[in-house]
Amino acid sequence: MTHWKATWRVSQELSEWKRTKWERSEKRLTVPPRFQKELQVHLSRSSSTESNDSLNTSTAEVHTVAPGSSAADVNELQSRIKELLNKYSSGVRLSKMPQIYREMYWEDLSTEVLYQLENWPHVCTVDSIRGLSLTLWGHHLVVKGDQIGQVEKIHRGDPIDGFIYPAKKIPPAAKSDAEQEKASQNVTSPKADPLLKPNMETTPASLSSDFKAKVVGILLKYSNGLWAHALPKVYQDTYQVKFPEDILNNLELLSDVCVVDYVSEVPRKAILYAKPQKCIDENLNVTEKVKRHDSVKATAEQQHEESKDQYLEDITVPSLIIPSEGSVSIMVLELKNTNEVLIRYVGKEYSSAQEQMEDEMKAYYNQTSTVSSAQSLSVGQLVAVHAEEDAWLRAQIIALEDNRVKVYYVDHGFNEFVESNSVCRLQKQFRSLPFQAAKCKLAGLEAFCDDPVLVKAVESQTCFKIFAVEILEKSDTPLLVLYDTSGEDDININATCLKALYDKSLELHLQVDALYTNVRVTSVSSDGSLYCQVPSKGLSRLSEILQKLEDYFIYKQTSEYNVLLPFCGKICLFPSKGKLARVEIKIIHTRRALDVQFMDSGTVATVKVSELKEIPPQFLREVIAIPPQALKCCLADLPPNTGMWTPDAVLWLRDAVINCPEFSMKVIKQDASKGIAHIYLFAPENFPDMDRSINRQIKNADLWKHQKDVFLSVAPSGTGFTKAVGDAVPALQLPSGKLEKSFPDSGREPGSAVSTMEMPPPLPLPKPGDLMDIYVSVACHPGHFVVQPWNELNNLYALMEEMILYYSRAEEKPVTIEKNKLYAAKIGDEWYRVIIKGILRNGFLSVYELDYGKHEFVSVGKVQPLLDTFRRLPFQAITAQLAGVKNQQWSEEASIVFRNLVEKKPFVAQIQAVNDSTNSWDRKIVTFLVDTSLPHIDTWIHDFVSQSLVEFSKGD
Repeated sequence: MTHWKATWRVSQELSEWKRTKWERSEKRLTVPPRFQKELQVHLSRSSSTESNDSLNTSTAEVHTVAPGSSAADVNELQSRIKELLNKYSSGVRLSKMPQIYREMYWEDLSTEVLYQLENWPHVCTVDSIRGLSLTLWGHHLVVKGDQIGQVEKIHRGDPIDGFIYPAKKIPPAAKSDAEQEKASQNVTSPKADPLLKPNMETTPASLSSDFKAKVVGILLKYSNGLWAHALPKVYQDTYQVKFPEDILNNLELLSDVCVVDYVSEVPRKAILYAKPQKCIDENLNVTEKVKRHDSVKATAEQQHEESKDQYLEDITVPSLIIPSEGSVSIMVLELKNTNEVLIRYVGKEYSSAQEQMEDEMKAYYNQTSTVSSAQSLSVGQLVAVHAEEDAWLRAQIIALEDNRVKVYYVDHGFNEFVESNSVCRLQKQFRSLPFQAAKCKLAGLEAFCDDPVLVKAVESQTCFKIFAVEILEKSDTPLLVLYDTSGEDDININATCLKALYDKSLELHLQVDALYTNVRVTSVSSDGSLYCQVPSKGLSRLSEILQKLEDYFIYKQTSEYNVLLPFCGKICLFPSKGKLARVEIKIIHTRRALDVQFMDSGTVATVKVSELKEIPPQFLREVIAIPPQALKCCLADLPPNTGMWTPDAVLWLRDAVINCPEFSMKVIKQDASKGIAHIYLFAPENFPDMDRSINRQIKNADLWKHQKDVFLSVAPSGTGFTKAVGDAVPALQLPSGKLEKSFPDSGREPGSAVSTMEMPPPLPLPKPGDLMDIYVSVACHPGHFVVQPWNELNNLYALMEEMILYYSRAEEKPVTIEKNKLYAAKIGDEWYRVIIKGILRNGFLSVYELDYGKHEFVSVGKVQPLLDTFRRLPFQAITAQLAGVKNQQWSEEASIVFRNLVEKKPFVAQIQAVNDSTNSWDRKIVTFLVDTSLPHIDTWIHDFVSQSLVEFSKGD
């Protein structure tokens, strides 16, 4: 899978803000909720005699607040609620608000405040239906300035339940629902303020109830909303009457019967939703008092009585939030094409929450004494459907047919006809979980999304299986890469399915005992395997299409084909040795550097993202259709005890085959499970003499004796770095020899191969009492952890990228391994600056990462000289000890808690003491750590650790 290295972008403003914020905060004991049974902190507020008119300057309305609260307190409270809702933008259940508020701010939220939310439309958006739970109308939109959200009336007698969202964005010309309600009431109220009384020609009341009822009839059919600009055509098609176009310029004329959701400052750009039927009829009744006779009003009331059972169906279900942190898994349910793959997310807040909800539905709806079938059904209605084995599932009605109902199961993604008596109203408690069936697109397959061969391949590989995913783009239909992690190796499903588009006529299948001539060996791997090109129809076709592409790029001379979104399995073009080559991205190291495999030579190399090119769309199918022309082979009949290839054997084979223009080969057998052919390889002049084959030559050469185990005694611990040069320490020589250069510039070095600079400049350490922004890279326990300067992380990541690019392209150098010397070492897929701490048996080394503070074991073959260019940045790892706690033998539980709390996270450090040393890796600081990530509170880690120790002692 892709290995992205997290890149921290730090601005000076952020650093100063954190520093200033810490300085003005008092040191206090804070204990996260998981280490306490209950936290009750009451904030005493001074009484205020200020008038209510000053409580909120962002609206013209007067907002009632809890007794004893000052204007400053209310403003702070409103600010906190906005902040909380921005964090939980998908909505918060009102009953959970006090708990969440307490966890975020360590203060209790008064129940009285929940009733005040109706008066704060600039803070939040709520919707209540009398006698029902609160829920939300809208979609999350950014709140700017004093824009007012829509708030429906809340009654004190109703239960405090439902959801609350961030305030809804409305253009300046629009009014809040509260203002609209007042405007409607002012039409007939003789006590209304003349200044607030609206003009009869521009108010919702000026439109006829008949017209509004027709609009409502349309919107009820579109439960997910209807674009305003589409309303005229739908209206004319439905009623054969032209829609008054001028209404689109003032959609507030419809605000008493529908919700107008503006999506931009353009008045016509809005989505219309039908209001709950009860609200519609109440507003229509107001209009009747102005324009219609009582008999028409009676008709409207009759219609209300007939449709009152439907008003629940307009309650909004929260939108599904795409996971953003940690590993993400999905289950594939169905696909129409690769741009519309139906999935369900797997996890605690997704599949587990769905299972729990469906268990609760089963328990609720199987109580036949309290649950009855829905009396009136309509298209778009949300319902509960009795499925097989007493299961109850959420569904939406998509068609009605006699006594049968066609439903779409919103959590499972399929349609089905069911009997109408198996359908019940979906209760409010089962509307809080977002619909779990979602759509996604598969990256790299977009251009062929409807190809039946590809769709069939994806379907057979994915349906009803669980995959790990990489999310490349988050949108309504996110772009994903799927990985099958069930075996030893992770399989990229997107790349695997793309192979279904190969042109079968261009595939080359080697035949056992067949002889092949004019064979070219293109690559030799460290395990002795070879990649060969055999003359074929596919190879000829590849040459033709690559020549076309070269001519095209010469003609275009444009940068529009730069790769902007690299991902594993993506096929691109790369200019190599003056010609274009096809490559597949294998590993992504950083935003700039990645590993690719040349599809037609088998070579693996590290390149810059900026060097890759997209395949122009008009050539894409032709390029993809040609199978890889590099065939993986191995030499047959080598001694069975050969084991791992020695470096000498690999270098001998490379020298023997890479620079020879052609060979002949005989296929001995095919290993289909590994996709490898066992061959005999001959130079043209030696074919077919088996004794003179490459196989026999390398078999008879004395290349298979591994280096003996080496153990070197280490110098005394007091030996410093500068003395190590003069120590008589035996050296371990690595075999020298040239590797194949994958690129024309692979021999370029950013500095001298032999270092003339012993040590980088030391990293300046802060003085006791100073503050420092840091990042904790490693945490063992409070007595030992490693920090890095936050403001140097960008420089470190840039250095790491340059090391990856250089060492992956450079020739191997003969290396003399000495203890306490600096080197570059490849650990995993990255290159690190290390110091050798010990030379062990079996050719392994004990090294210390000088920038990250980790101890690792590496083989001698993964160590190279550290160039001067890479010695200019001071070593970044600083060993640290937590101040404010007694140094002791830390228990495993305390160590785990500390590690989970601080590792891989940023903090502000207040330095208590500095223990300096001539060697940077021996320097140590004693420091307090302060977590400033929460907006209104700073957490001192030593207080937390002390509290956790108390909890552990109680447990014992």
